[in-house]
Amino acid sequence: MLRGLEEGPDLRANRHVIQRIEQLGKSARDSDPAEDSPIPEAPQIGKPVIPEAAGEIADEPPKQERRAQAEAFEELRTQVLACTKCPHLVAFRHSVVFGVGNPTAELMFVGEAPGADEDMQGEPFVGRAGELLTRIIETMGFQRSGVYIANVLKCRPDIPPGTPGNRQPTPAEMQTCLPYLRQQIELIQPKVMVALGGTAMRGLFGKVEPMKDMRGRWHSFGSIPVMATFHPSYLLRNQALSEKRKVWEDMLQVLERLGRPINERQKNYFLTR
Repeated sequence: MLRGLEEGPDLRANRHVIQRIEQLGKSARDSDPAEDSPIPEAPQIGKPVIPEAAGEIADEPPKQERRAQAEAFEELRTQVLACTKCPHLVAFRHSVVFGVGNPTAELMFVGEAPGADEDMQGEPFVGRAGELLTRIIETMGFQRSGVYIANVLKCRPDIPPGTPGNRQPTPAEMQTCLPYLRQQIELIQPKVMVALGGTAMRGLFGKVEPMKDMRGRWHSFGSIPVMATFHPSYLLRNQALSEKRKVWEDMLQVLERLGRPINERQKNYFLTR
C-alpha cells in the first residue's frame, strides 16, 4: 500500500518519509505488544470489593457491644466479691462464689448456694454434686466451660463450728443476694435456664411447692424459660434409675427448647429395661 502511495501522482509522497514509515511499521511488528502497548486487564465482574476499612466499620458495633458486656460483667464481679451485705456470712466465708462459665452462654444453670468445697475453691459445683452436674452437661453435648453456672446465694451459709455438712440459705439471705443474680442473667441473656432443686426455685420465684410437682415443667423468669429439675445432690442420695431418668427427661426438654439435635442414644439414657 505504501508503494502505491509513493507512485500516486496526487499525493506526491516523499520517498524518504515513506521508507521511514516502513521501518517503523516493521519495528512495531517485531516488538512485544505487551511491552510497547500495555493495556490494563479488564476487571472481572463478581462480588463487589469491600474496602478493609468498611468491613472493620461494619463489625465495630458487635465488637463494642461484646466489649461493653465484658466490662459490665467484670464490674459486677468486682462488686459481688467485695459484698458485705450479710455480716454473718462475711465472717464465715472463705470466698465469694460469683459464678463460672461462658458469660454469653445460651444455657445457664442456677443452684442454691455454695457448699464447703465451693467456698474453699471459689467456684460453684466443684464437689461430688458438681462432678455429676458436669457429666450431665457433657452428656447433653455441651462443655462445662460453654454454659454458665451460678447460685442464688454467693456465700456459703454459716453453720456452728464443728458442724458437718451445709445448711440451706434462708429466704432473707437469698432475697438479699438475688439482685446480683438478676444482673448476671440480664448480662448473659441465656436462652434457657435450669433451676437445680427446690431451694433454687424458692430463691428465683418464691415458690414453696414440693419439687416433685415443679420439676419437668417450664417456668418463666422474666422472658427466659426456666426448667426446674432435681439438684444433683438429690441423685447422689437417691440412686434409683427412675429418678435419674426424670432429670434426664428434663434435660431433653431443655435440648428441644434450644433446638439442639438429640440422638437415639441420648433419648434412651436411664430407661428401665
